[in-house]
This record gives sequence, C-alpha cells and structure tokens, in this order.
Amino acid sequence: MEVRPARQEDGEAIRAIYNAEVVGSTVTFDLEPRTAGEQRAWITRHEGAHPAVVAVEGTVVVGFGSLSPFRDRAAYSTTVEDSLYVHGDWRGRGVGRMVLEELVALAVARGFHTVIARIAGDNEPSTALHRACGFTLVGVEREVGRKFGRWIDVAILQRML
Repeated sequence: MEVRPARQEDGEAIRAIYNAEVVGSTVTFDLEPRTAGEQRAWITRHEGAHPAVVAVEGTVVVGFGSLSPFRDRAAYSTTVEDSLYVHGDWRGRGVGRMVLEELVALAVARGFHTVIARIAGDNEPSTALHRACGFTLVGVEREVGRKFGRWIDVAILQRML
C-alpha cells in the first residue's frame, strides 16, 4: 500500500468513500452527497499548500485525507485542520494511520505549527487514531451539529509540530 498525492483521476473513488459517510454516518456534518463537480473543485483546492493524499492498494483508493486552512484570518495561517476517511472494507488495517502520518509529515514539511482535528463525539476510532499519533484532547464543543435527528458533540484534538 502507498500514500501519494491525490489526483483528479482519484476523484470518483474519493467521492464514493466520502459520500458513503455523508449518507450513512455522523463523521461528517455534510448532509448532501458531494457532486462530481464539487469533488473536482475539492481536489483543485488541495493541490497547493494544503494537500490531499490517497492511500492506494494496487490501483484501488482505499482511503484519503487532507489538510485545510483552520480559519480564514491571517493570524491562523500556520494552523491546519486534518480530515481523513477510510473505505469501510479497509478499516482496522492501518490505512488511517498511514494517511494521518503522511498528513502530519506534510504539515511539518510545509512549515505549519500545529494540526487540529475536529472529530464527531461518537467517532471513537478516529479519536483513538489521533491520540495514537500524538494528538491531545483540548476541548469538546457540545451539541454543535445536528444530523439524523440528534445533537452531536465535536471533540477537538491538537498536535503541536
């Protein structure tokens, strides 16, 4: 398995992984599946300082992740937020760890100072993965999301680089 930069030709595989979470889980607060055009734009946004990567087994994309600006004000420019998703059939095989470790390495290489993870309160596997990769819980936002008729907390984890 390898982790490499995401390319436009990975778009449909990324979109399939992401949209499964949109319609079937609370790990993303998006309520509508991403369109092909939105996916192309997402990849384009992640071609510069805030990259996206994919985990590939052979020719199959089994997971992906990205770094995004934390906030749009200039003083936050050295802080990034990570995001990662693993295809349901590939969970528990180390894909998430490979993606997260690559994102952290890219954040260091690009000179960022800290990485923030915002994780839906009921996503224990993601919280455990981030903790295992050196992230620390720094807070919880209570009932900031609503999906599938219920309120959802968001845990905030941080790793200083």
